[in-house]
Amino acid sequence: MSDDAVVKRIKVIVKEHGGQLALANAIGVDQGFISKVINKKQDISYYLIRKLCFQLKYSPEWLILGTGEKNIHKPESAKLITEIQMLRTEVDILHARMRAYELEMAEIKQSTQQQKAG
Repeated sequence: MSDDAVVKRIKVIVKEHGGQLALANAIGVDQGFISKVINKKQDISYYLIRKLCFQLKYSPEWLILGTGEKNIHKPESAKLITEIQMLRTEVDILHARMRAYELEMAEIKQSTQQQKAG
């Protein structure tokens, strides 16, 4: 997923809703949050994608991949959003596990170096 491409589609949504403030009000976020995402001062979050898809009925396929119809017209689209949420949770869990393994490996490496030195 290209962040530039997603930002471009978010800009389309901003324009359709009459600006950053109107969009922010429509999805219940701060206008500064929208501004930071558009100006690439903040990463695009799942939180924003979820709000745009659930609350405003934009297609996650269109928003994330740039394919398919822009708006949700089919009931299975809600299922797709749920699947994206589950995958995001799995990715977060994997990142946390990787960080734990990295810390464990660093401790093992330090312990081994201390044993060699001692």
